[in-house]
Amino acid sequence: MNLLSKRVVVGVFSLFLTYQSFAWAGQTVITWHGHAAFEITTPKGKVLMVDPWLKNPVNPNAKEEKDPIEGIKKLNYILVTHGHFDHTGDSAGLAKKTGARLVATFELGSNMAKLLGYPKEQMGFDTLMNIGGEISIADGEVIVAMTPAVHSSGVQNPNAKVDQPDLVYGGNPVGFILKIKDGPTIYHTGDTAYFKDMEVVGEVYAPDVALINIGGHFGMEPYMAARAAESVKAKLVIPHHFGTFPVLTQDAKEFTGALKKKRIQTLVMEPGSSIEFEGKKLKKN
Repeated sequence: MNLLSKRVVVGVFSLFLTYQSFAWAGQTVITWHGHAAFEITTPKGKVLMVDPWLKNPVNPNAKEEKDPIEGIKKLNYILVTHGHFDHTGDSAGLAKKTGARLVATFELGSNMAKLLGYPKEQMGFDTLMNIGGEISIADGEVIVAMTPAVHSSGVQNPNAKVDQPDLVYGGNPVGFILKIKDGPTIYHTGDTAYFKDMEVVGEVYAPDVALINIGGHFGMEPYMAARAAESVKAKLVIPHHFGTFPVLTQDAKEFTGALKKKRIQTLVMEPGSSIEFEGKKLKKN
């Protein structure tokens, strides 16, 4: 092979690597498992899951006696907004299977380890935090900011005796901002009620995607959730925490109708479905 041919081969190979790197770097995948459970795969292949109650009744992977945990092959981080069972969910089982580290408040992490069996060695100063703080995870690919939430938080005590409380302290409820390198900035509200300082979340983080609870009763009613979407200046809004139980809002029609009037883009996902982002932009199918 002469020098010119070698240069051509090297050049083509370099272009191929550049293309592969660009294509890989442009993909962020968000999967909704129903209720408040979202799985997020970063451009570099790290997998995060927020509030992983995978055995919720609307998750198609949990129906017909299927075990949804079996379908999770890789998981690097589990983020939990508060201590209620429908948010701690299957955290411990997933952690034991995958080695995922826990991102939560210190109080919640401690009681999840003691009461729910989450491996204590899979949490620490690198992942436990508090409202107002930010941490870097996934080898620096993701910055996690913990935001306030107006709600409650109690961890179930499965071994409670008659004279002991069924729920123990779960720390402050929170929301999460996930700033993904070469990907979108995502805001998960947790179960918060609307509060005026959501406007600060919009001013500081301007999320590309807001995952907003709309179920009412235990969280925001749809019309207040629409106000929250406007306050956080979300470019795309995805509703969650609805239709799981009869007591919750059963569909997203009121919510999407309110956002249509506000000219805010909304996407109602089906449980088990996924969407992809190229950089910060939603990939069109």
